[in-house]
Amino acid sequence: QIPQFEDVKFEAASLLSELYCQENSVDTAKPLLRKAIQISQQTPYWHCRLLFQLAQLHTLEKDLVSACDLLGVGAEYARVVGSEYTRALFLLSKGMLLLMERKLQEVHPLLTLCGQIVENWQGNPIQKESLRVFFLVLQVTHYLDAGQVKSVKPCLKQLQQCIQTISTLHDDEILPSNPADLFHWLPKEHMCVLVYLVTVMHSMQAGYLEKAQKYTDKALMQLEKLKMLDCSPILSSFQVILLEHIIMCRLVTGHKATALQEISQVCQLCQQSPRLFSNHAAQLHTLLGLYCISVNCMDNAEAQFTTALRVRFYSQIFFWKHGNGAWGCQCEFGRKTFHNSLYSLLERINPDHNFPVSSHCLRAAAFYIRGLFSFFQGRYNEAKRFLRETLKMSNAEDLNRLTACSLVLLGHIFYVLGNHRESNNMVVPAMQLASKIPDMSVQLWSSALLRDLNKACGNAMDAHEAAQMHQNFSQQLLQDHIEACSLPEHNLITWTDGPPPVQFQAQNGPTTSLASLL
Repeated sequence: QIPQFEDVKFEAASLLSELYCQENSVDTAKPLLRKAIQISQQTPYWHCRLLFQLAQLHTLEKDLVSACDLLGVGAEYARVVGSEYTRALFLLSKGMLLLMERKLQEVHPLLTLCGQIVENWQGNPIQKESLRVFFLVLQVTHYLDAGQVKSVKPCLKQLQQCIQTISTLHDDEILPSNPADLFHWLPKEHMCVLVYLVTVMHSMQAGYLEKAQKYTDKALMQLEKLKMLDCSPILSSFQVILLEHIIMCRLVTGHKATALQEISQVCQLCQQSPRLFSNHAAQLHTLLGLYCISVNCMDNAEAQFTTALRVRFYSQIFFWKHGNGAWGCQCEFGRKTFHNSLYSLLERINPDHNFPVSSHCLRAAAFYIRGLFSFFQGRYNEAKRFLRETLKMSNAEDLNRLTACSLVLLGHIFYVLGNHRESNNMVVPAMQLASKIPDMSVQLWSSALLRDLNKACGNAMDAHEAAQMHQNFSQQLLQDHIEACSLPEHNLITWTDGPPPVQFQAQNGPTTSLASLL
């Protein structure tokens, strides 16, 4: 009841609610925050801060509807008290949650409004640029989520230029005149890592894997420096997401042993934080499933994907979301090893009718999977129709891995049909693109087809050269296979329940047939 003591009262409420949350007494924290919000309307800074805090609490509980409502209340309050800057922060935060909920019809007008507010706001240059980074990050991730890898390039370029501008600005110690403006989205060091991260996401989806590797190395180096001085949980989240992407790159480029060690690294990070594990369990099991496919442990792969579906949070599962980066992993191995249970699953993937997601990339991947399905059933004309649709869609958005996978499969179909000239027209560009990515599985497959094509056409020297290439790729894959299966971390493929195991027993050697792999 002490007059002029509001700051202490509201800080006490904020800290006490944090304490309740640490003790897992969230139901006690929420009414405390609501009461504080109710009586703080004459104190703009605390009213906004407490709204953000309660919205964050609902988000952590995965109640995104309540969180969005609170952020909407905050945006209107900030407008009333004359803080366009904090209004933009509330609206951008709401836009982020709407993207997570996949409410795309609500996202578009909201982002348009945010763009206008950000451009019109005149204030602290660092605050203005940080708003622009927030806005552009949402735009870029929205494009990537829709699988529009080519269309996103102008936004991504703006984002990269924006972070360069921020890095040259000096922090202004002059406090804003409006107390409602006393907020900052992220430190600029964190924003720098985030821009590296979305660049890696783009490179991975587009199939520029060497570029993805380069930016991952830069981001992880920056993260290591930051974590020495800063224990913010968002840094561990950034690290896990970067590792998830680079693991997919390793599997594509034929570095399974390194991928497995990095999967183990993600497990160790998740052991340190139950919340991190809760948010990334589905991705972790999906990555293990992809690793299992790469070493031909198909039963384990199926168990891992089933677990991923069981523990997922969002309806659009991770291994669908990264179709361009993941589905092609099984092309070479899938030719020899296809489970009957997969047929019933593939019959439900119909991009022509009632496809459950709007992503361009995923529809293109679904056409590829249907083409692969038709190929295995010997329905070659149908397979060609699906694969041509994939090529049309993947070329439109520079989805290089899908393009390479479609070309080599079309080449295989023409070879089976005896049309050697058309087969060669498909396989040669597939090999060139796969070398550029680089995609070890497609290179292996293409070299085998080139060997057989040239042999059938009587081109002995070209056939010998292709056979030598195939032998080299085979040896690299087999050596990596032996190394990966011999690692103690290989036992992770049997983990399908509970938190990640802490220790791994050493392996005696490969547990799968090398002959069946190739």
